Amino acid sequence: MKYRNAKYINDSGWIDCEINHSEYGWIPYTLDPNDTDMTINNNDLLAAMNANGDVAAYVPPTAAEIDAKLAATIRRERNAILETEVDPIVSNPLRWADMTEAKQTEWANYRTALLDITTQESFPTSVTWPTKPT
Repeated sequence: MKYRNAKYINDSGWIDCEINHSEYGWIPYTLDPNDTDMTINNNDLLAAMNANGDVAAYVPPTAAEIDAKLAATIRRERNAILETEVDPIVSNPLRWADMTEAKQTEWANYRTALLDITTQESFPTSVTWPTKPT
């Protein structure tokens, strides 16, 4: 089987590559040496990779890369809270007008605290989520 761009993606032996599929052409594929599904014959593919010796070594992510992924995850979670829980209340003039001034302040402060999560000193490794008003 033809393959290209093979590289280890973890220290468990998984290999990301592209294989030349007979029907679909070049497609992405992850080879797990322990996978028993033989839709793609992993044994033959792994044997070819071992014979060619051209699988790029696993390079663990840097601390900066890990932090960037974690920060993106936190931002997505924060944005989902804003979109589904906060903005439907804060940006709805009728709902907003029905609230007391104190309740409006609570919601405005909650929204600001959510937006300010990224400025916390321990972000992104540790985040203190604000408490949602009741």
